[in-house]
Amino acid sequence: MPQLRIAIAQLNATVGDLAGNAARIIEFAQRAQAAGADVLLTPELALCGYPPEDLLLRPDFYRACAVELASLAQRLPLPVVVGHPLEVAGRRFNAASLLADGQIKATYRKHRLPNYEVFDEERYFDAGHVPCLVDLNGVRCGLVICADVWETGAAEAAAAAGAELLLTLNASPFHMDKQARRYEVVRERIVATGRPMIYANLVGGQDELVFDGGSFALDGEGRLTHQLPAFAEALGTVDYVDGKLLPGAIAEPLSSEAELWAALKLGVVDYLGKNGFPGAIIGLSGGIDSALTLALAVDALGADKVRAVMMPSPYTAQMSLDDSRAMIERLGVEYDEIPIGTLMKQFAVSLAPTFERLGPKPSWDTSEENIQARIRGMLLMALSNRSGRIVLTTGNKSEMAVGYATLYGDMAGGFAVIKDVFKTRVYDLARWRNSVSPVIPQNIIERAPSAELKPGQTDQDSLPPYEVLDAIIEAYMERDESPRQIIACGHAEADVRRVVGMLKRSEYKRRQAPPGIRVTQRAFGKDWRYPITSRHTDEY
Repeated sequence: MPQLRIAIAQLNATVGDLAGNAARIIEFAQRAQAAGADVLLTPELALCGYPPEDLLLRPDFYRACAVELASLAQRLPLPVVVGHPLEVAGRRFNAASLLADGQIKATYRKHRLPNYEVFDEERYFDAGHVPCLVDLNGVRCGLVICADVWETGAAEAAAAAGAELLLTLNASPFHMDKQARRYEVVRERIVATGRPMIYANLVGGQDELVFDGGSFALDGEGRLTHQLPAFAEALGTVDYVDGKLLPGAIAEPLSSEAELWAALKLGVVDYLGKNGFPGAIIGLSGGIDSALTLALAVDALGADKVRAVMMPSPYTAQMSLDDSRAMIERLGVEYDEIPIGTLMKQFAVSLAPTFERLGPKPSWDTSEENIQARIRGMLLMALSNRSGRIVLTTGNKSEMAVGYATLYGDMAGGFAVIKDVFKTRVYDLARWRNSVSPVIPQNIIERAPSAELKPGQTDQDSLPPYEVLDAIIEAYMERDESPRQIIACGHAEADVRRVVGMLKRSEYKRRQAPPGIRVTQRAFGKDWRYPITSRHTDEY
């Protein structure tokens, strides 16, 4: 009976870096050859990175990919299945080709083009319709690409054409609990086809998306035989002997908190690294969000590449200063304190004549609160301009949802690390990180959250309790439940009306927010596309 050793290249590709990605494929091919592999399987669009977005509308992009693919074929030490874009007679495809003996031996064109969540493949590609089988050491292998497994048809067609083993190239982005769903859908295809499957997934950060890797193999009974580690480049080998996958190495799964931390960390590493930022700047407040963002940044980049800035106002509690200083001491990052009281007075003097003409002065209003946030934003951006480091904003998903953030103030910056993390989960992550090593002072975790923009302020002055807020946002925004359904689940109508109203009114703010790391199945970004101007009335 034929025997075949397949190597899986769990690669971190960079969009548009064709030469660099090709060099990584060659490196993995050399390692695969040293491991005795007969063929190397790469992720979806490994040659150009995923997703290339509107680069896929440019004819010159396809020409460059074709030139690089032909060059790559000449330099490989063993057969490699490479994911790449393809243009033929004006039609464009998401493709995978077997490169061997200096040639392109066979090419598969992806059948199922996802057009949901963060995917826009119908915008860019035509669908293929023909299965592709390649003979590797006498084993007939069917090639499929990502959504071909998530939907019916393509894998079944490959099996019907005579495939004994299915090889799938994937660029499946991370969200919490995603790996369990991958196992589920691959098992559905195995039941439908009776064929084992090897699943090679991309790893790395690309703008808002994080790809977690976690490549694996399931035998013809749907049993896990191989599991590569998550959130890191890796090379794995799978042996197919006598019609079966032999058991191999299975990496230990991560806890939900460790998995989420790893995703956020990788998102920071690759956003800064791939875009050439030398480091990060974070505005500290003494609160939980900025503390968590600082801890993540240090874990991702190292203390030497992170600068923290505390900008106290007359309303900043001494506890906030003390806790921030304690955290700085534990982490060993560069630290500045820039008081803003004098700047606040200067703004007040400059604005006073115009404010008077606008009408009677209230005892306190949001204009004065927002001035504080915007002063801080200006200071952080000045430091960013001077140093070249990027400002990491600290707003969480709960705040992004209801607009509890200041445009050109605490929203000022280049990358929003915890933009897709609910406030309740922020606390969970802080406790988990402290269980690894205590970097966040306990006071920060235990005290009532506050923006400290006026005397005695707490978040709950203007928001429902975060447990209630997050549950309503998750139901409305992630599960598309109507207010009527949310109320029927036990939430007070007043709370639901308030939260949904705030969410809708804040759309204009979110459009101006920096990109942030997607870790849930629906984030504010690529997969949330609601109009700013709308008179739609929800069902109550």
